[in-house]
Amino acid sequence: MHRTDIPVSPPDTTPPGWTPLFAAWLLATISTLGALFLGEVMGYTPCVLCWYQRIAMFPLVFVLAAGLFPFDRRVVRYALPLAVAGLGFALFHMALVAGWLPENIKPCQQGVPCSDVQVVWFGFVTIPLLSVAAFSLVVALLLATHFKASQ
Repeated sequence: MHRTDIPVSPPDTTPPGWTPLFAAWLLATISTLGALFLGEVMGYTPCVLCWYQRIAMFPLVFVLAAGLFPFDRRVVRYALPLAVAGLGFALFHMALVAGWLPENIKPCQQGVPCSDVQVVWFGFVTIPLLSVAAFSLVVALLLATHFKASQ
């Protein structure tokens, strides 16, 4: 007996690795919009290390989008160095704000001091911590894209 009333779902045509790449793009976009909101709307002036992190994050929005449509797993080789560099600056910035680095290290000689804490949410969430989290997740998602797409 043949039943025609059972819905049949179409086959999954999403390439392996597309979903983590999309998640990385979404995270980079949210991070970029958040940084722009804090600077342009809330009026917080970014320090030098914040600018370096922005230089690493902002292009990821366009680089990752270019790898999504059509899906190109080789985008990881272009995006991963940006994300790792941004993560390095974010870790350095977080260590500076947390006081883990000596006081004589002063990467921000002009403008806003890099060790100043402008925003603290929930008593512990700072902008450098958010940056470390965002870059760490982007790196992890790019690695997941690489390994899923190469299967």
